[in-house]
Amino acid sequence: MGFSGWSPEAVEFFEGLEADNSKAYWNTHKARYEQLVRDPMAELLDELSGEFGPGRIARPYRDIRFRADKSPYKTEIYATLDRGGYVRFSADGLTVALGYYLMTAAQLERYRRAVDDESSGARLAGLVERLRGEGLEVGGGQTLKTAPRGYPGDHPRIGLLRYKGLICWRQWPVAPWLGTTKAKHRVAGFLRTAAPLHHWLDQQVGPDPA
Repeated sequence: MGFSGWSPEAVEFFEGLEADNSKAYWNTHKARYEQLVRDPMAELLDELSGEFGPGRIARPYRDIRFRADKSPYKTEIYATLDRGGYVRFSADGLTVALGYYLMTAAQLERYRRAVDDESSGARLAGLVERLRGEGLEVGGGQTLKTAPRGYPGDHPRIGLLRYKGLICWRQWPVAPWLGTTKAKHRVAGFLRTAAPLHHWLDQQVGPDPA
């Protein structure tokens, strides 16, 4: 069976979990979670895998060891794609993102050098401007309040230099099309549009060796 979206009942499941984040609610509705929430995500990832690589669905259980909020279950389902991409579904709707959310110190150093460079930095600035012009959000997972050490506050790309990560995302509220194959087309369309940003990050920053 192929991906056909998330039904209104999937939204209702998360609305109920937000109201009653308890083991009792989870145990009573777990089969609905599997059928209405997780199975569609698995089907979506399978259909995207040929172009964007395999995907992995995060566990529904929250790590509450160091949190003041001891709610045991995530009120969302999300997955990551091997070739870059993040898909999230909740009672708020659908979110798709791509990029490097939070860079390590070594990655951040490479990123800032590339932003400072006239050629690669100008190319990134142009990409960001184009993506924002197409209605997508672009920003940092965290942002410094001032210029990073060693860079002038009046740098022409100071906004990009202040980011400690760089991501592009799009969020859609709940609407009837979420329960159709249009949801897949919107996810795939976003990933294709934002792919040049991820390619820039892979080329200029890249992962840190294990």
